[in-house]
Amino acid sequence: MSATGASADPAGRTQSGIGGLGSGAWLLFLLPFVALLAARPVLPEWAILTPEAWRIPFVEWINAVVDVLKKHEIFGLFTFRDVTRAIASAVEWPLDLMDSILVSGFKGTGIPSLPWPAVVGLAAVFGWWLKGWRLALLAGGCIFYVALFGKWEDSMITLSVVLVAAPIAGVIGLVLGIIAVKWNPFERILWPILNVMQSMPHFSYLIPVAIFVGVSHKAGAIATILFAMPPMARLTLIGLRGVRPEIREAGVMAGCTRAQMLYKVEIPAARESLMIGVNQVIMQCLAMVVIASFVGTKGLGQDLLFRLQGLRIGQALEIGVAIVFIAVMLDRLSLALSERQPEHLPPGPWWRRHPFLTTAGVIVVLSCIAAAITPAAQEFPSALYITTAPVWDGLVDYITLHFYDALSIFRDSLLEHVLIPMRTAFQWVPWVAAVALVVGLGYWLGGWKLVVPVALFVLFIAFSGYWERASITAYMVTFALIVCIVFGLPVGIWASGTLWRSRFIQLVCDTFQTFPSFIYLIPVIMLFKVGDVAAIAAIVIYASIPIVRYTTFGLRNVPSETIEAAIVSGCTPFQILWKVRMPLAIPEIMLGINQTIMFSLFMVIIAAFIGTRDLGQEIFRALTFADAGKGIVLGLCVAFMGLAVDRLITEWSANRKKQLGIA
Repeated sequence: MSATGASADPAGRTQSGIGGLGSGAWLLFLLPFVALLAARPVLPEWAILTPEAWRIPFVEWINAVVDVLKKHEIFGLFTFRDVTRAIASAVEWPLDLMDSILVSGFKGTGIPSLPWPAVVGLAAVFGWWLKGWRLALLAGGCIFYVALFGKWEDSMITLSVVLVAAPIAGVIGLVLGIIAVKWNPFERILWPILNVMQSMPHFSYLIPVAIFVGVSHKAGAIATILFAMPPMARLTLIGLRGVRPEIREAGVMAGCTRAQMLYKVEIPAARESLMIGVNQVIMQCLAMVVIASFVGTKGLGQDLLFRLQGLRIGQALEIGVAIVFIAVMLDRLSLALSERQPEHLPPGPWWRRHPFLTTAGVIVVLSCIAAAITPAAQEFPSALYITTAPVWDGLVDYITLHFYDALSIFRDSLLEHVLIPMRTAFQWVPWVAAVALVVGLGYWLGGWKLVVPVALFVLFIAFSGYWERASITAYMVTFALIVCIVFGLPVGIWASGTLWRSRFIQLVCDTFQTFPSFIYLIPVIMLFKVGDVAAIAAIVIYASIPIVRYTTFGLRNVPSETIEAAIVSGCTPFQILWKVRMPLAIPEIMLGINQTIMFSLFMVIIAAFIGTRDLGQEIFRALTFADAGKGIVLGLCVAFMGLAVDRLITEWSANRKKQLGIA
């Protein structure tokens, strides 16, 4: 080891502490945190928990602003709430149109909705056009499932909301991203707003929407649009920023105007990022439209909520499977759309140049004719419905009868010996110690430039009055993170061993990531009833995906020449894994841990539905009493917890990549 504390890895690269310090220098920055923990018994009360007098009335301030927006008339003519409700009314028209097409028909005209065979056929034709017969079978099969299992009306209502909300969210995100690219001051304002919006839990969107729009079907659509817009704006910005200079230069040489440069050069060049944004928007819409049932959105989410509240697990699981099938269908279709390249039409008559449109038209016409002849072609006959609810209810009864004692012992032991002591320990940590920890890590990783934002994030939580609730959230996320790492790292290491394993795990991760988060509550309720154990189990299932994905990706992408050098040096496969591949993959693995924390924070709020005492429970209360100030502040507490960890881990990962020479 050299005098600077550097060492060589098997690839010959130099490793050193961040900022030129030795590898153990980070311990110096933890000394204030350790000292404050040791001194806790003699610390004054104000250093342990922020006094009531010190708490900043963020909730009251926001509620005062909301009250003004609700009641103050602009120019004596209308209030801000009048404006928001007028905008919501504009969304109501396309919602009614899609509802008429897919569900209720056009009232007063005698024109019915599309028959169920037409919808199944259109989904199959669309899948065939995008990626062949396999996707056609998947898309058509998913739609046929909801008809066969008697979930047609609710499924079509949910699908209609997604089909309306996704294009609106996509267009808004696209426009915001374009403006940000073309005007740098707007980008500096927009980027942190997008960061906060993408870190806010779902329920924080519902409260202001319920206040300014009301509790209704369209309110859920508005919340869905707001929730789904940030990924599109972010990916538009990234995509347009990533257009290569030579492409722009070619546009200039061709004499393009600014508008032509944007629409004919830059947007086509950024097509891949934009289409990934479309996929993300669609999946975010489906995730939110299920949760939006809390503010009156009809469809599968509302039905699922009723079943869960009544603990009718079999029926809830059946609805959950319908939601999953729709999610898988939309995910695969949107991914195929993002991968599809423009193609030239063949010569000949219209029907030959557009065979899929022609086929779709024929399917619709034949289905409508069949529906006019027999009602069975309009609505799937209820006599043919299939239900698996009794099977699932029987499984729940079987588990309760044969495994109740074992599961109860496991649940109670975990609570008594691990979770409760851990929760007590987190609540025992003084707020000044937590601030010292964040400041120390921030300064070690990035200096004062990083210290300021992460310290402000933690101070906001401390002075908002929700420190105790936040500490419970932190304990749940931390325990779930430990379990995810213990489970996810070995799976990712195993998957990275061969190509077929990595593809298999990628498929599993993609499938599980398409599931709306509410679905994960169903199996854990079956096993553990309601409480912290069930909530943490749901978090673990949902949040394990990123750590597995990023571990596999990081290990698979270690440069082949580095591995070859290690083999030539006589390293065994075990040494190659732990002394070559793992050190080089650590930055990617840490990013996976970062995403696991963000997923955990999202899920811990949703898991409050089955019994926790953290920030999520308070958000539910705020939603119940339409307390916008409390809901927004609690949402910001969750967002700031995630953003603080995100900034620290991202900075560490960037520094580590520079040290390894892979930045």
